[in-house]
Formats: sequence, C-alpha cells, structure tokens
Amino acid sequence: MKIVKVLSALEQFAPLPLQEDYDNAGLQIGLTETELSGALLCLDVTEEIVDEAVALGCNLIVSHHPLIFRKLRRITDEDAVQRTVMKAIRNNICVVSMHTNMDSARGGVNYKIAEKMGLEQLRFFGKQQTVDGVDGGEGVMGELPDPVAADDLVIMLKRTFDVECVMANQLLRRPIRRIAVCGGAGDFPPGEGMLDEAIVHGADAFVTGEMHYHQYFGHEQQIQIAVIGHYQSEQFTNEIFRDIIEKECPGVKCFLTRTNTNPIIYL
Repeated sequence: MKIVKVLSALEQFAPLPLQEDYDNAGLQIGLTETELSGALLCLDVTEEIVDEAVALGCNLIVSHHPLIFRKLRRITDEDAVQRTVMKAIRNNICVVSMHTNMDSARGGVNYKIAEKMGLEQLRFFGKQQTVDGVDGGEGVMGELPDPVAADDLVIMLKRTFDVECVMANQLLRRPIRRIAVCGGAGDFPPGEGMLDEAIVHGADAFVTGEMHYHQYFGHEQQIQIAVIGHYQSEQFTNEIFRDIIEKECPGVKCFLTRTNTNPIIYL
C-alpha cells in the first residue's frame, strides 16, 4: 500500500480546508507514492520521534502538530526543526500532520477529549463549517451523566489526562454538568478565544489546554475554567489516527509513540 492512501484517508476524515488560516496541516516532507512500511503516530515531530520511527521500521510519521509550522528559509542544523527535517529526509521518512483540521472535524480532537471525560449529547459550539460533507466546529460541548462539584471535576481531569496541575479560577459553588471543551490553546488567536463562546452557550465549565493570564479575570462564579496543559489535552490524538487508518487502510502497521514530547516539566 502506498503512503498516499493513508494520507487520503486522513484528509477525508478531516479535510484540509477545515484548518485555520494560520495553520500548515497536510504533507510536510516526503513522497507519497512510496510503498508504506509502517506508520508512527504522535503529537509532535522531534528528532527522537524520527529515531523511534527508524527503529520501528516506519517510513511514515503522522503527527498532530505540524513539523513545518513557519516558513523555512534554509535547512541547516541550527535549530531543532531544521535538524528534524534533515533527519527525516536522510532516512526517507514521510511526515504528515493533521492539526486544526483534526481539532475541528466531527470525531476529531475535541470529540476525543469529550469522550475521555465521559460527556454525552456532544455538539459543536463556536464557528462551524462543512467541507466535503464533513462538519467542523471550533469547540465541542456536552453534558456529564450526573452533575459534579468543581473539586471533583478537577480530580477527574487530573486522573483522566494524567495531569499534575490543573490551573483554575475560583472554584464554582454550584454543580457542574455542561462542559465546553477546546483542545490545545483555548484563547488562540488572541481576542478570538473560546471562553466567551462557552459562556454564551451556557457552559458550567470550560476545559482547555492553555490560556493567557488575563483571560482568568472576571469570571468568578460565572464559569469554571480548567486548564490541563496543551500536551495533556491532545495526547490521545494518535488514537484517532490509529482508528482512521485501521478502518480505511486495513493491514497497515500502526504504532502509538512511546516518546513523551511534552517540553514542559512540573517541579
């Protein structure tokens, strides 16, 4: 099977036009007409990830975050991105990234986060669009089967996403049931974040990966903000890739990375 078939399956699930204007999802490096030996599925592409792909005999890496996010004016060994690009090329590894298109798509990253939390009656909130018959939205909202206290929500998030620290505003003094979810950076781009949309849609809590300091102000007892970390919120994206590939491209060897690429440590 050629790599292009896997790429087509991923893009059918999450069409590239669903991505944000600033993004660079899709093919990053390589020739897609090459026969596929195996796919390594990950969140970020680093030199260590390329080494892991080589060790596993994979000539395809599927990541969530694009390896080439900003324009490269040259390819040398002066930074991590350029070194990773060079290493992938030297080892004939194709790199494909499904970023904000996979965040947006029905069944994508935000749906996966909501699924892990046990939310029901899932629907989009925020800006929505349909591309090639695929619905997409900026965020996902759903209900817990039973209301919980704010401190119990924090405990559940720490357990479910292996979070060492949840950043939150003042704990809500009413039960929480309706939760809005936005993986990664929930207030990016600046001034267009999803917190206000969550409030408009009546959410009791807003769960995201990261938010700027000033966004926490002024929402005490209005909505529970729970920030679990960018990496932690999107860590299960490789499971989405695996499910798509195994369904649409049976027989492809898929490997979930064993490499933790989170650059942030908690002391």
